[in-house]
Amino acid sequence: MITLLVVDDHPVVRDGLTGMLASDPDFDVVGQAADGAEAVRLARTLRPDVVLMDLRMPGTDGVAAIAELTRLGVPSRVLVLTTYDADAYVVPAIEAGATGYLLKDAPRDELLRAVRAAARGESVLAPSVAGRLMHRVRTPGAGPLSPRELQVLELVAAGRSNHEAAADLFISEATVKTHLLNIYAKLGVGDRAAAVAEAFHRGLFTPNG
Repeated sequence: MITLLVVDDHPVVRDGLTGMLASDPDFDVVGQAADGAEAVRLARTLRPDVVLMDLRMPGTDGVAAIAELTRLGVPSRVLVLTTYDADAYVVPAIEAGATGYLLKDAPRDELLRAVRAAARGESVLAPSVAGRLMHRVRTPGAGPLSPRELQVLELVAAGRSNHEAAADLFISEATVKTHLLNIYAKLGVGDRAAAVAEAFHRGLFTPNG
């Protein structure tokens, strides 16, 4: 049985999701939270397999809660469930450590499949979200490297593995891989060594740091 924590600031949404999930014998909703801070407290105590996380909430929002769960090393997988699919919401949530990103208009069967996949540690993305991320990755020269991308690249240049870089930055290994794909696209290269060489060539950082 997959245990879940449902996080949303609207009681009707929380109750609706809980009722829907409870109707399937594979799921057990062990708690509900109305904001990110409460979600972190309950996730640390209950250790659910999956946290269904809304993003826009009063007080501590979903992205901040995801980042805190990642920092604390809480093993629960976070599946974002929101109405927003803009880059301004998608990218920070994934960077913070979300396993998946789904929209609230998803059909019931799609949501249940996504929860099962998230529990297995698989990445799950709504089609519109996947399309946005693929466009970012496939568009060469899509702007300068972000501060976090520079941090990742500096760690790669220092010989850190994806796993080690993820631990250093308190993000998931999957997020490190996403950053690297973005870096390759922006620098017009195809691998780690070429990315580091191109970064030195462009003066993004120096051998002495």
